[in-house]
Amino acid sequence: MTGDPTLYLLGTGAQPVLNIAVAVERAQADGWQVCLGLTPTAAGWLHPYLPGLEALTGHPVRAHYKLPGEPDVWPTADVVLLAPATFNSINRWALGLTDSFVLGYAAEALGRGIPTVALPCVNAALAAHPQYARSLDTLRAAGARIPTPDPLSVTAPGQDDTPGFDWPLGLAEARAAYASLQAARTGTA
Repeated sequence: MTGDPTLYLLGTGAQPVLNIAVAVERAQADGWQVCLGLTPTAAGWLHPYLPGLEALTGHPVRAHYKLPGEPDVWPTADVVLLAPATFNSINRWALGLTDSFVLGYAAEALGRGIPTVALPCVNAALAAHPQYARSLDTLRAAGARIPTPDPLSVTAPGQDDTPGFDWPLGLAEARAAYASLQAARTGTA
């Protein structure tokens, strides 16, 4: 373990998760210790790469809740970054539906006061659904940092490629959330 702050990078089943190693490397270059959590869908997509991702982070990749009584295999989170965050994940998180480790941890992080950032990956058609705006409002009111304007995938509905997904924005928001936390702890806010 290092003295670096710990970032829980939680990915969901959207196309940018296929490039999550790039986000891990960027975060590490910025001084984060990274623990990677994935929804079952994302873990399925990345299954052949999970050993490499574990080697890269130095921690097990988690896609499921631990069993009762099992020790926690990760250090304590300083910041949580949910990225990419799908339409389904944003809505389930806002409604408190924690049927996956990733959404359960994101919901708990808000309740525990752990700075939490979400970087949505939602196409324009889904973003137009009325529940999406309500979910973003709910999460922001609970303390989640979600960049404005909401970063939408730059593709039309039905397309898989999302070349405009902004990992650097998500990591910058995580860094800003951590800096705010540190300032509050030292009374320099």
